[in-house]
Amino acid sequence: MLSIFSNTNRAEGFKEQGNAFYSKKDYSEAFNYYTKAIDASPKNASYYGNRAATLMMLCRFREALEDSQQAVRLDDCFMKGHLREGKCHLSLGNAMAASRCFQKVLELEPSNSEAQHENKNASALLEYERMADFGFGKRDFRKVVYCMDRALVLASACHRFKILKAECLALLGRYPEAQSVASDILRMDATNADALYVRGLCLYYEDCIDKAVQFFVQALRMAPDHEKARLAARNAKALKAKKDEGNHAFKNNNYEAAYHLYTEALAIDPNNIKTNAKLYCNRATAGTKLRKLNQAIEDCSSAIKLDDSYIKAYLRRAQCYMDTEQYEEAVRDYEKVYQTEKTTDHKHLLKKAQMELKKSKRKDYYKVLGVGKNATEDEIKKAYRKRALMHHPDRHSAATPEVQKEEEKKFKEVGEAFTILSDPKKKVRYDNGHDLEDDGCFDGGGKIVFFKHLGLKCFGLGWVENFLFF
Repeated sequence: MLSIFSNTNRAEGFKEQGNAFYSKKDYSEAFNYYTKAIDASPKNASYYGNRAATLMMLCRFREALEDSQQAVRLDDCFMKGHLREGKCHLSLGNAMAASRCFQKVLELEPSNSEAQHENKNASALLEYERMADFGFGKRDFRKVVYCMDRALVLASACHRFKILKAECLALLGRYPEAQSVASDILRMDATNADALYVRGLCLYYEDCIDKAVQFFVQALRMAPDHEKARLAARNAKALKAKKDEGNHAFKNNNYEAAYHLYTEALAIDPNNIKTNAKLYCNRATAGTKLRKLNQAIEDCSSAIKLDDSYIKAYLRRAQCYMDTEQYEEAVRDYEKVYQTEKTTDHKHLLKKAQMELKKSKRKDYYKVLGVGKNATEDEIKKAYRKRALMHHPDRHSAATPEVQKEEEKKFKEVGEAFTILSDPKKKVRYDNGHDLEDDGCFDGGGKIVFFKHLGLKCFGLGWVENFLFF
């Protein structure tokens, strides 16, 4: 009997010391003395309750939950024990269990304002969970993050909520934030399969597929039934294999096969934005080799839509625009590239596109004569003779005034074109996009200067026919 009293006294002494340290907010020392009190008197519910309160202050909620549950097992009427158990459940994200504990407190003390307030928090937590589940099903990941942020205010120690938030951040492309959350959990629990999965998911979406697979495999070692990790690992391996096949085919100049392999790779996982952006750009590159320029432009646009900072896609699209003579669009893309990366090469590409745009807005003398830009001097002369005869006003003297006016205009354009393209110096300036207005090519009245140089004043058809066959 004396031993029992002695242990009880010792336990009370330890408890008092624990209370003193708790008041000073020295929770580690308080924990040590409450533990001594429990060792001395293991059947006292209040000691477990006190140690639970200390563990809660140390954010060790799972251990605090065990102590709270032991306290109410020893004394079912221990109101503070039920209250602390409820708070631990709430902090760990178990709102239903928390609500049962707060209801028990209210049975013991109906006017307990703390239990009433915490019970409302438990109800709010349940609602956030419900909204998050609905949002995830609808792929409204922003809504899920919103709900989890608010849930974590009430359940700060809930790994499940943190993981769900991290997964949605990854699905939203907010990889650094998602990695930070997952890494925090892994520092506390290196075997957490969900955190390993999210860490792998971030790497997967950042196109680090090999590293991502390692995390998925590790998650499956920790939890062999982890279905999300299994699916992600399968997709990652399939995506890498198909992309590598496409790259191999392209390097071997098998552009048709590469094009189809990239297409198959794009169908594997629509959610992998970064990898798919590269696949679209790769397919565009194969498409240009196959002269599928319009499809290549569409693929580059798809890549840019997925990743608007993807310089390679802008450059590829700009070149396609150049090849299809869509110079305004090419200039716009090269401007975007040069604003992002001010390199000498990018500046040169932009200037070239600007020059082609300027040239495209001038009268196309090659088109006027109906010859290609690489036409020889002889081809230019023959084309001129043909077009001048075709549009000479004397040939259309019986036509309506409107037709006569139009043919006279075309006749003058043919003369202008020949004046420029038959003169090597002027042709070079024209081809290089220089202005010709100050070169003295045409007089103020619009008559063709080379006629004057030849001393010819007659514009009659007979003269023209004789002159044209020089």
